This record gives sequence, structure tokens and C-alpha cells, in this order.
Amino acid sequence: MNTIYYDSPAPDDQRREALYEGQLFVYTPTAATLAFIGFARQLIEEAFAGLDPLTAQYHMPVEAYAAVLARLKPAFIHHPRSKEFLKAILTERGCDPEQTYFDVPRMRSSTSDGYLTSGIAYAFHPHRDTWYSAPMCQINWWLPIYEVESGNVMAFHPHYFNRAVRNSSRDYNYQQWSATSRKEAARHIKKDTRQQPKPEEPLELDPQVRVVTPPGGLLVFSAAHLHSSVPNHTGKTRFSIDFRTVHRGDIQSLKGARNVDSECTGTTMGDYRQVSALEQLPEEVTNLYLDGHPQKPEAGRVG
Repeated sequence: MNTIYYDSPAPDDQRREALYEGQLFVYTPTAATLAFIGFARQLIEEAFAGLDPLTAQYHMPVEAYAAVLARLKPAFIHHPRSKEFLKAILTERGCDPEQTYFDVPRMRSSTSDGYLTSGIAYAFHPHRDTWYSAPMCQINWWLPIYEVESGNVMAFHPHYFNRAVRNSSRDYNYQQWSATSRKEAARHIKKDTRQQPKPEEPLELDPQVRVVTPPGGLLVFSAAHLHSSVPNHTGKTRFSIDFRTVHRGDIQSLKGARNVDSECTGTTMGDYRQVSALEQLPEEVTNLYLDGHPQKPEAGRVG
């Protein structure tokens, strides 16, 4: 059974346990999240130079639009203020700043009616982040920058949280992807040919869960959830922010969601920074995950 906890007062230790079981947490906007999306809006609106970002796709050749995103998104990711906003949000949500590590925030966009769905604006097929070398204890945080609706958010497919899906994660290595495919995103405009983990069997995508929050509302979920981009036919582009966290104690004790079908190698552990001091995880901790998930797929569940 999946439960959505709305503005739960649960402490972080209790919240993580529930997230590892497939529950979802939703929080109303706060001063910290509203400041973050205000900063993001400023960057977006400057990048589109007077055009309404939600409808700019109707006034630009797709190549020019992709070029705007290719400049905008890295500028947002690497801006020093972005990390400061994350530290404020995570502290506000009760995360231990010594034990919690986060990766850079990413700005996502989902254009309408198939205008741009590849490369820099990739429309994600059903997947688990754990197929992409994310640890089983990774927690995902997502918030919309502008108004969203059911037709342009993401869909969760809870039927598969504890059910294996035959997939190609066995062929994915995060370190190889980072060295080659990631930097090529802006080149893929008409079609994305980069090899990514995908289902290898037909899926039953219903029932599905779509969470709609106001701008700055937070959605928190496990990286083990099967989820996908909803095909956007709303007539408006969706802009959102997502980032991930891990808890050092959970990393070292191998806690997290059950691994039902993730067989990738490599690890994203080198991407996380400590909330308090922005330090990386020690190499000996990262090395526990470099060969792939220490929690192997459960016997008989894959395929």
C-alpha cells in the first residue's frame, strides 16, 4: 500500500524508513523553497529574453530553444547560490547536516506536444533512478518552478515498487556515462541515441499516481520508485527542480529500499556533498558501491 504524507511532522529518520518502503511525502511551499524558485525564475526569464518561458516554444526554432537550455541549465546547476538554497531547504526539513549529503540541483523542462523531448530536455521513459547507479538509500526531492497540472508532471507506477521489471541496467555504468554521454546532451535534438537503462518487457502503467503541488511545494520519494515523464499535451512547458540526498549512516549500514531489479555498475556517490561542510564522502565509503549495488537483486525477482 502506498501512502502520501502531507506536511508530516515525522523526523528525518522516520521519514527515510517510510520512503524506503515506497511512501511519498509532500510539503507545502515555505520561505526557503519560494526563494529558490524565485531565483530559478529569474534565471529562466533572463534566458528567454522577454518571452513567456511557458510558451516560448511556440516562438522559437527548436534548435534555438535547445541552445537556450544548454546555457541556462548548467548556469543554474553550478551557481553558488543554488547550493545555499539546498542547505536551507534540507535544514528546514530536519535533515542532519553532518549526516546528510546532497548532489547538485538540476533544472528540468518538459515541453508540450513533443516539441523537444531529447537530450537537454529528455522525456524520461519508465525507470528507477537505481538503474542509473543511484544507491538504494537515495532520496529524491522535486519541486515545480511554475504552476503545474496533472498533464505535465511525473507519474509513479507503484505496482512495481516491490515487483521486478526486466531491464537493461546491467549495461549501464555511471562513470562511463559521465565521461561520455552526459556532455553530449545538447546535441540530441530530434532523437536521443544515448544508451540508457530501459524496461525490456511491456509494462502496466496503470494504476499510476501523479502529485500536483503549487510552485515551491516539495515532493519527496525513493530513488527505487518506478516513475516516468507524463507526455505533456497541456500547451505549456513545465519547469521544475530536483535534487537527491543520501544519509551517511544508511550508506554504511547498507540501508535503503529493496533492490528488486537494479544490476548497474558504477556509483553516483562521488556527486554528493555534506550539507554542513560541502565535503565529499570518504573514498572508502564510495568504494563500497563502485562495483554496483552492494544489495544485489533479490533471487528470482529479475526477469
